[in-house]
This record gives sequence, structure tokens and C-alpha cells, in this order.
Amino acid sequence: MRNRTAIALTFTMVVIDIVMTNLSLFVAYWLRFESGIVPFQVFHSWRAYIGLAILESLLFPIVFAFRSAYRFKRGVSRIDEFQKVFTAVSIGTVLTWAISAFFFRDFDFSRALMAIGWASAILLIWTTRLLQYWLRAILLRRGAMESRMIIVGTGEMGKAILQKIQQSPSLGYRAVGFISSGYNIASDPIRGVPILGGIDDVGSLVNHDAISEVIIAEPGLPHQRMMDIVAACEKGRVNVKAFPDVFQIISSEVSIGDLNGMPMVSIRDAGLRGWNLAIKRAVDVIVATFMLILFSPIMLLVAILTKLGSPKSPVFYVQERVGLDSKPFQMIKFRSMMPEAEEETGPVWATRGDPRATRLGAFIRRFSLDELPQFINVLIGEMSVVGPRPERPYFVEQFGKKVPRYLERHREKAGLTGWAQVNGLRGNVSIEERTAYDLWYVENWTLLLDLRIMLRTLIAIFRDTNG
Repeated sequence: MRNRTAIALTFTMVVIDIVMTNLSLFVAYWLRFESGIVPFQVFHSWRAYIGLAILESLLFPIVFAFRSAYRFKRGVSRIDEFQKVFTAVSIGTVLTWAISAFFFRDFDFSRALMAIGWASAILLIWTTRLLQYWLRAILLRRGAMESRMIIVGTGEMGKAILQKIQQSPSLGYRAVGFISSGYNIASDPIRGVPILGGIDDVGSLVNHDAISEVIIAEPGLPHQRMMDIVAACEKGRVNVKAFPDVFQIISSEVSIGDLNGMPMVSIRDAGLRGWNLAIKRAVDVIVATFMLILFSPIMLLVAILTKLGSPKSPVFYVQERVGLDSKPFQMIKFRSMMPEAEEETGPVWATRGDPRATRLGAFIRRFSLDELPQFINVLIGEMSVVGPRPERPYFVEQFGKKVPRYLERHREKAGLTGWAQVNGLRGNVSIEERTAYDLWYVENWTLLLDLRIMLRTLIAIFRDTNG
């Protein structure tokens, strides 16, 4: 219910942005040509700007999505929102001007109108954003999009955070309970909020009580206990934040935010939640459909050549891999190895110039053509175009035991390509380093990052020598 409400509000935000974009263009036209305030030499008909209005209506939502302007944040400041709107509108205006200059070469758009439209778009969109956040605050006070939270630590910091939450209902947080960091767990509630258990209970609480936020408010918490909490949240889309006193115990990249004035350090941020999941899925469907149609002649040719090379062997190689939430799925590839490739060795990673590859297999592996059928996995929702590359259960079991936080890479769908791959970490390389890249991607996802990875993958296909 909470995700549906968030998606509906984000959709409303997109529609309002489009309306305000067109309204700003109308205001700019009126001021430039009809108000008499700004003198002009050549009169332009409103119809001449219809194409420009359509172009802005298409470009602005895309730019705003790239700038994460549709990602809802609780307690956002007016200044931060203005900066975000200013940047997105400026980029959108420049792109609109550049594209319109290319497609409408026979018409010279009024520069004054464009400048007035830019300024009015910033003002109108920022004003409507403030109104939307005000309406969201009302909904949050009434329990819509409620974010259930547990607080680790029953000391003064934990109590102060609870007090701030209870005094700020517009943030939309509901403190479900406390987690005691000690071995002796008290039974008396704190300001009406119960103590639910110890740190060892975090995993069960997150999985069964729909927890979306965990705040660590315990200075001096041992490093291992901190990592235990982070690990307990790996299966859910749970944000983990800590009071700044514990900043120094985490070596990975963190970001600093606030809880209505109280500083917080984000240790683990689940970027793919709510509307972002819908955006990523939509991109997956569009890209997978396009690629399957575009490469269908090549796929047909590869299938025929594979069958001609080994008439008794299958064209496709279907292999069990581990995907979202550590669940197995059947990944599809064109067969590029001899049918008996692992009879003597058992499960092993493929290597550059692998002698087990067929002549055709070596070629299609060189240009990643063997991976094309995986767009089918993407289309049916088992994979994403971009994400951590899926491994076989045999390797997942091994790596999960020896590589810290390895299993956290399964918090999102496995990808046909990924951040690690475009940074040269393919095949038989350091699994620790590849895991670090995968985790960075999971915790820093943006639509723009996905598009960058797709573009770099296309470039890498013609430069790669791993085979």
C-alpha cells in the first residue's frame, strides 16, 4: 500500500512538472509578445512554439529523473529542493534549446522568451514542489507511506531520536521498538515504545515486521556488532543509519543526512525502492524488447550455425544461477562450449582462450553474442539489464562463506552487465574486488548510472580481450 501511494504521488509530480513547464512557456510568450512589457521587432505566433512545448514536455521529466528529482526524501529543506529544481530545469532548457536549434533551423526562437521561460519554470516547479511536500507531510501525519523504524540503543541518544520522531509526525516515521545493545534486556517501554529484543533479533524483526529503517544510536558499539546489524538487513530493502559518533567504525562510503535537524550517517541506503523499482523495470522491458527485435536476425544465424556445428547438441545452454533474494533461476545462453565441458573438472570459471570453447563459441563469446538470449530472462523479470552478474549456486555457497557481505549483492536482480564488468572485472578475477563494485552499485543506483553502464558495455564489447 505504501509503495502504491508513493508511486501515485510520484506520477502526480511528473504530471504537474509537465503542466508547469508548459505554463512557464505560456507565461514567457505572453510577457515577450503580448504584455507590452518587453519590446520586440518581429512578432511570433504562439503556434510556432508548440513543437518547443512538446519537446520540453518530453525532456524535462527525463532530466528530472536523471537528477533523482523524483526520489522522495523526508524532511528535505527548501534550499536543497530549489537547488535540485534549478539544476534540472537549467539542464532541460539547454537541451531543449540545442535540440530545437537542430530540428527547427528555419525558425529563430526568441532568446528572451527562452530566458523568461527558464526563470518562470524554476519558480513554478519549485513552488509546486513545496506544495507537494506540504501535502505529503499531511498524508504522512495521517499514516500514509508510513516508514516503520527500529532504534538500536536504549540510552540517551536512542531516547533523543525517539523524541524527535514523536515530535515530527510529518516525517512519516513510526518507531516500532527499541533494540537493546546489551545482554541484559530491559522490559519497561521507553516513552510508550517497547524493547523488542537484542541485536541478534534484528534479522527476524526486519523480515517479519515490515521494517524499512534501522537507526543505530549506540556510541561505542563494537565493530562486529555493527556489521551484524548491517548483515541482518541484507535481505530486505532496509535503510541503515547511524548517529555520527559511530562514523569512524565504517570504512565504506557513507553519506550524511539528518532527522529533522539531528545529524545521521547513512551506512547502507537502499536506492531501489518504490518508484525507482518501477522505473528500472520499465527500462528493462523497453531495452530487452528492443534488443531482441534488433538482434533477432543475428540470434537466428547463431542458432543455425550452432546446430550445424553440433547437430546432436542443444542450441541453448540453460544453467542455474542465483538471483534476487538468493533465489535460483534458469539463465539462458547460446551454447559456446563442448557438451562435455565440465565432465572431468566440475564447475569452474571460463577463462580467456578457454580450450573447451567451440570454434563458433570462441567467436560469439568474444563479442558477447552468447549472452543475447539473456534478454529473455530480463523480459520475464528474472534478471535486469544492469546489476550484479549472477553466479552458480556452487560458487555462491563458497563465496558467501569467505567474502564479507557477498550475499548482499543479491538484494537486487542479477544483471546482464554490471558496474564491476565495465570496470574490467570479468571472469576469473578477485571476487572480493568484484563484490565491492557490486555493493557500490546496489547502494548508489540511479537511472543515469544504469545508462552509463549500458553505454560502456557496448564500448567494452569491441575492446574486451577476455573472450
